[in-house]
Amino acid sequence: MTSTRWLKTALGASALALTTWAHAGAPMVKTSAPGYYRMMLGDFEITALSDGTVDLPVDKLLTNTQPGKVTTALNQSFLKAPLETSVNAYLINTGDKLVLVDTGAAGLFGPTLGKLVGNLKAAGYQPEQVDAVVITHMHPDHVGGLVTGDQRAFPNATVHADQYDADHWLSQSSMDKAPADAKGFFQGAMAALKPYQAAGQFKPFKGNTDIVPGIKALASPGHTPGHSTYVVESKGQKLVLWGDLMHVAAVQFANPAVTIAFDTDSKAAAAQRQKAYADAAKNGYWVAASHLSFPGIGHLRRDGKGYRFVPANYSVLR
Repeated sequence: MTSTRWLKTALGASALALTTWAHAGAPMVKTSAPGYYRMMLGDFEITALSDGTVDLPVDKLLTNTQPGKVTTALNQSFLKAPLETSVNAYLINTGDKLVLVDTGAAGLFGPTLGKLVGNLKAAGYQPEQVDAVVITHMHPDHVGGLVTGDQRAFPNATVHADQYDADHWLSQSSMDKAPADAKGFFQGAMAALKPYQAAGQFKPFKGNTDIVPGIKALASPGHTPGHSTYVVESKGQKLVLWGDLMHVAAVQFANPAVTIAFDTDSKAAAAQRQKAYADAAKNGYWVAASHLSFPGIGHLRRDGKGYRFVPANYSVLR
């Protein structure tokens, strides 16, 4: 055999071996990349953090509508109930302060959540670096991540939340009056805030309040008695973190009047949502919400009688 023929034969055998190896079976990994997304807002760095997703029977939870209408709206977005729903939080680095908006659920909402701290670390930060935690409201999927066991997950942070929410969710008498299926919400909030209260690191505020330079709480009661949104501004750019002003994009952007069973006051919640949508569409600033598909950041446009959410274009900071 000539050297040329030998080389061709050898290369062919090697290629066959590689092809055979490449087609061998391999176990499915079934995990995604770490759940964080980063953008700049003026001089501020915004990092969206995923706590995971949870399946919600939104066809049964949404109110001021009918299940059939919910199903139709979901189908139009190639979705179905139960809806895999994101739970998002947002980390803001102002250059002087590191502020976390909401903390996810930890173990209070099932095994598919509780990923926030791991994703915060993957994003390049440590829980000990967080200076302030600001809470939109005290439902379990927003405060559960404040603690690891019975210890503070963010040991150097001061926790801020509206006084009306504190007065409601941290009240033993309010819990005693609540229906049996709602008592867990109170218990979760009490357990999450207790170590911060004991350490003197819980500072409730009343209404519209400046938290740190560039971050302001804006009262938006309805979903809970003290639900707050947070306005973040730097160098003329603005982001409003809506918390739970809305839950199901496929339904509530087209019809903001649709409410959810978790609302303490559904009429007030709907009014706050209408107000927030109109202002965001008119003024064109960034918005983000806890239960929009991760990272949950984008803009709003008017679309007939409703609105259309325009997600942020994927970008790599450079």
